[in-house]
Amino acid sequence: MRKARIARKTHETDIEVAVDLDGSGQFDVATGIGFLDHMIEQFSRHSLIDITCRITGDLHVDQHHTTEDSAIAIGQAIAEALGDKAGIGRYGMAYSPMDEVLARVALDISGRPYLVWKAGFTQPRLGEMDTELFEHWFHSIAQAAGITLHIECLYGSNNHHIIEGIFKGFARAMRSAVERDPRKGGAVPSTKGLLGAGSLTG
Repeated sequence: MRKARIARKTHETDIEVAVDLDGSGQFDVATGIGFLDHMIEQFSRHSLIDITCRITGDLHVDQHHTTEDSAIAIGQAIAEALGDKAGIGRYGMAYSPMDEVLARVALDISGRPYLVWKAGFTQPRLGEMDTELFEHWFHSIAQAAGITLHIECLYGSNNHHIIEGIFKGFARAMRSAVERDPRKGGAVPSTKGLLGAGSLTG
């Protein structure tokens, strides 16, 4: 059962997250930021990872802590649910068209967190969400889950389409990476026999 639950409480946020890597894309998301809810729901639906994410955050200050902590907790839950990562695909890549936008996402569940971000926006907010926080969300989930993550918007102009295409591409890439490959049996997909923090090669 590849499931995990994270409860995290600080002076800035009170958060509960649960994931099921072998789910069907069911979600229960309430962050207090409508557009962020929409994107996490897209991630759940298209990755087939069931996600519960409920946050009470210091939105009277700004959206930074709530956005960051949602990604940290989801990333931690994914990492915990993966366990030793035996039998997983490990790598994932997706091209995601969204009308005039084409996004590309490639990732490796390597234990070596890194983000390459090549996307930009022409407006400061989508709904009530600050667009500068999207890059930070992906940086935070890559760090917490131990993912090498490359994200590009290859072209496109509509800001909503850009970020939705990116989240859907991330979802499809994660689906490939976390799914078990029956040909691998119980083998960890690394020549070292280990994937996790501190892995420098493999």
